[in-house]
Amino acid sequence: MTSAGSSQGASPDLPGDARMRASDAERERVAEALREAVAEGRLDMEEFEERLEAAYEARTHAQLEPLVRDLPVPGSAALGALSAPVGDRTGRRERIGGAPTSRMGIAILGGFQRKGTWTAPRAFTAFACMGGGEIDLREARFEARETVIRCFALMGGVNVIVPPDIETHVGGIGIMGGFDHSGTADGEPGAPRVTVTGLALFGGVTVERKLRKDEHKRLKAERRRLRAERRERLRDPRGDRRELRD
Repeated sequence: MTSAGSSQGASPDLPGDARMRASDAERERVAEALREAVAEGRLDMEEFEERLEAAYEARTHAQLEPLVRDLPVPGSAALGALSAPVGDRTGRRERIGGAPTSRMGIAILGGFQRKGTWTAPRAFTAFACMGGGEIDLREARFEARETVIRCFALMGGVNVIVPPDIETHVGGIGIMGGFDHSGTADGEPGAPRVTVTGLALFGGVTVERKLRKDEHKRLKAERRRLRAERRERLRDPRGDRRELRD
């Protein structure tokens, strides 16, 4: 079985908005179109699983468009539908503003965590000496659209976790240690912007991009449901033929 992209060919002439960042609501609309397609028999289960996973991981319209190009709604029209006004399911606009919960995290021969529904300040300082700290921004609110996180790791480590829709810039320095810049990435329009900087001396600072817990659970549940349906089809291979006769 070929993947969704290879089975549908290249797309040399993408519409002008194909470079636009994809929102969570747009990914969900494509996922719903794929569910309808598999229910109608236009996609088999393996194609559906491949495309569904690609839809939830897509970052731009150019990555979403091939997933629905060969379905009844043309790719360009599908993108037009995706661009229609929708509710902000992740509440990005509502996540900016409020009094900071904490401005500093210190771990000396121990650890600290900032996670859950906390409010990140304009500037947060993390210091880890022979210890470790975790700064999880997936469910966080932000005092302002621009947030700077200064990390100092001395024979310790700091891990920063951001959701895929947030613009992230990493500019720290590692001396006899590591400051991972792989977390630098663009975000969605209107989303908060996070800059991670600082120094790692005989220690390490990492920046990871992870799905929010509700999105991860939804994708995991979808995969579990698909596996159950596939097992059911394998148990009763004549079921599909009976449905076709009906």
